[in-house]
Amino acid sequence: MAFYLALDVGGTKTEYVLADETTELARVRGGTIKRMRTDASSAQANLNKALKELEEQSGIPVRQIKQSCVGAAGVTVPLVTDWIRQAFAERVGGSLVIVGDVEIALDAAFFGGPGVLVMAGTGSNVAGRTAAGELTTAGGYGPALSDQGSGARIGQQALRDTFLAIDERKETTLLPAILKLWGLADYMEIVGYANEIPSPDVTKLAPLVVSCAEAGDEVARRVLRREAEELAHLARLVIDRLRHADSRPGWIPDLAFTGSILEHVVEVRDGIVEVLRRDLPTLKVLPGVVDPLQGALWRARQP
Repeated sequence: MAFYLALDVGGTKTEYVLADETTELARVRGGTIKRMRTDASSAQANLNKALKELEEQSGIPVRQIKQSCVGAAGVTVPLVTDWIRQAFAERVGGSLVIVGDVEIALDAAFFGGPGVLVMAGTGSNVAGRTAAGELTTAGGYGPALSDQGSGARIGQQALRDTFLAIDERKETTLLPAILKLWGLADYMEIVGYANEIPSPDVTKLAPLVVSCAEAGDEVARRVLRREAEELAHLARLVIDRLRHADSRPGWIPDLAFTGSILEHVVEVRDGIVEVLRRDLPTLKVLPGVVDPLQGALWRARQP
């Protein structure tokens, strides 16, 4: 029996799954092994700990792995890929495939085929793959430049819309919710706190926006609608690129989602679909969200 190892390497954590040809045998979450985000000794300790846990859960020595697939951002950076190749050569059996995190996410949805994937969690990105295997993306330039629909963007826009509501003399439940979260007395204290350097982590405001929107707060609902519209715009750009590259008349690539915002914030996910289907009524959308780790496992199992 053959065994396979898949990794999804993020900036703060790494997810692992060990499987045979059909079944997951062990799944582990550990610290990051991305050398752009941590030093070599920490990356080594994180990898060793995770591999030991996989062996303990599955009873399979990692030296018996037939093939591994590592998906990570920054795979064009030698510091990242060189360290991973050396670490796996020293610890894990079999061959190794290293691909971008976008590719394993697309594989989780489309198994090597064409399609468009919208990703939104702390950050955001939209990626597409043509039938010929060419990748194209929109967004993903970080919180200062893009990240539409992300937790960071939702939090930042909530602050801005809250203060616009103050100027407009409109009531919003976002204001007391923000004051409570940050332990502040009034909106003028928010002014000072929000403009501190370094600035506070606004991603923590995203759950407040969701709860306020679900309770009917119009300011919060407007934030989520706007972010859905902006993510839909990026998705449409990628859809149009794929359609232009395809010879089939009338073909529309399928759409999939991944990331914590698109998993938990229904108003953003449904808003994206609603906007896109205004012009593309036959657009097919995969249900739920995909797990990029499953894409890495699919690729690890390929000959």
